[in-house]
Amino acid sequence: MGCGASTLEAQNNATLKTRTEILKSGEGSVVAASGNYVTVHATGMLATSGKQFWCTKDSGQQPFSYTAGVGAVIHGWDQGCLGMRIGEVRILHIPPAEAYGRKGFPAWEIPPDAPLRFQLECLSIQDNPPAAEIAAGL
Repeated sequence: MGCGASTLEAQNNATLKTRTEILKSGEGSVVAASGNYVTVHATGMLATSGKQFWCTKDSGQQPFSYTAGVGAVIHGWDQGCLGMRIGEVRILHIPPAEAYGRKGFPAWEIPPDAPLRFQLECLSIQDNPPAAEIAAGL
């Protein structure tokens, strides 16, 4: 592999979009849409090494809630969660450009240009965020 192959690989990685893989189908007719307040269990890991950097099921952690589709989380997660049903378990394969990009996320030891993998389990979907979240601007 010469420099040309590495450059081409980097260009291809930069144009990739987040891919989803459903491990377990959800139930019901409600699906996560932009603007919904969604609560999930999440496990985040580096795609290249499998090193886990966050898990809401770990001791001291709790499920994560956010408003979907409005940029409250990294782009790959934001778009990858849309369409989930309650009880669904989905893996998101997120390229660097839709994750933390060139800056990485040092606090979680995510290096620059790292592809990520998140496993999400949808616990609840609400039409609107709770009043406290609206007041906080989330």
